Amino acid sequence: MRLYCFFITLLVLASSGQAQKAETTELSKGHNFIESDWYTEAEDLALLKLYEGLRVADVSDGMDMVGLPHMGLVDPAIHPSWVDYTDMSHIIRGIALTVRYVPTQKPDRPEPGEDFSEWEGNFYSSYSSEAFVPLIHKGNVIVIDDVEEKDIGSIGSNNILGWKDRGAVGVVTDASSRDTDEVGLERVPLYLRKKGRGIRPGRNELESVNRPVSIGGVLVCPGDVVVADGDGVIVVPRRVAVQVAQYAQAVLEGDKAGRRRLYEKLGMPLDNTVK
Repeated sequence: MRLYCFFITLLVLASSGQAQKAETTELSKGHNFIESDWYTEAEDLALLKLYEGLRVADVSDGMDMVGLPHMGLVDPAIHPSWVDYTDMSHIIRGIALTVRYVPTQKPDRPEPGEDFSEWEGNFYSSYSSEAFVPLIHKGNVIVIDDVEEKDIGSIGSNNILGWKDRGAVGVVTDASSRDTDEVGLERVPLYLRKKGRGIRPGRNELESVNRPVSIGGVLVCPGDVVVADGDGVIVVPRRVAVQVAQYAQAVLEGDKAGRRRLYEKLGMPLDNTVK
């Protein structure tokens, strides 16, 4: 009996060793511990119907009500690049498509005698591309985790307009954007930490697409709901998004009714925020 137990122990240890070796081999190649999901345009738009009209404050209240107080609130340093107080067209209500750029270790300039345009084009195509663009569908908000310490204009008035053309409702980044005057004129909602000027080549490279990222101290997973307005940005985990929206809509309706009575009492014309 003792001999039998001894052999069983050896088999268990051998099996455990093989499993550990396989796990180590897998980890050595890089491993993602948080799974990513992807949803169809129809699924995303159906969810976004529940968020129509909601403000960041309403959604924050909804997060409290589902037991997630203080969660999802992005660092207030990430703010709207421009604000429209007439039509509120700077507000974002969208589904996260995530992108992560990291600092590059590649040379930050061409080799002696190498044509700059050729080097620049190769850097864009080989290292710092916009591989996420084919994934964009109507209702997406592009969430870009970028290199905030560097002066990089990963977002500009040209590419952001192209993303809008594909259906994106806006962009949120923890870093910078260039061409911010033009972006404001184009009325593409943009939330950023600061203004930038430099180009991507020699400064950053694409690390991942459709993977969890960190924006302003908040985890953003693909498919999460992102709401942004003059109060800042909030991220709602997909798993609680319906429940949060239901609570938030009740908060909004109560607030609108109360303010509408005050508008009427003060003789103020009703605007879209109380209708």
